[in-house]
Amino acid sequence: MAFTCTIPAVPTIQQDDAAVRITRWDFPPGAVTGWHEHGWPYFVVMLVEGVLRVHDGAAVSETLLAAGQSYMRPAGIRHDVMNGSAHPIAFIEIEVKRPDALVTLPDA
Repeated sequence: MAFTCTIPAVPTIQQDDAAVRITRWDFPPGAVTGWHEHGWPYFVVMLVEGVLRVHDGAAVSETLLAAGQSYMRPAGIRHDVMNGSAHPIAFIEIEVKRPDALVTLPDA
């Protein structure tokens, strides 16, 4: 059973190139991403402490994450994410399109 909330989380793409896609997600209380799956492995870094409720189609998990805490997930898992907190939360999602891509920094 899907989450019943209809408040959408707000994605803001910060970078999208051949190597990575970086998206900031902002969630009002109770907001959801909607059902989706990632085409690449990805990392999530919490910007604000909060409870993430994740529905995988069979069950819902609920996890309290601290600001700065991160986790990684593989590609291809269909899911919906909800802000289970009473306050707004935000996180950065980094999808790794090309793990072999060379990252170079400009000279200082």
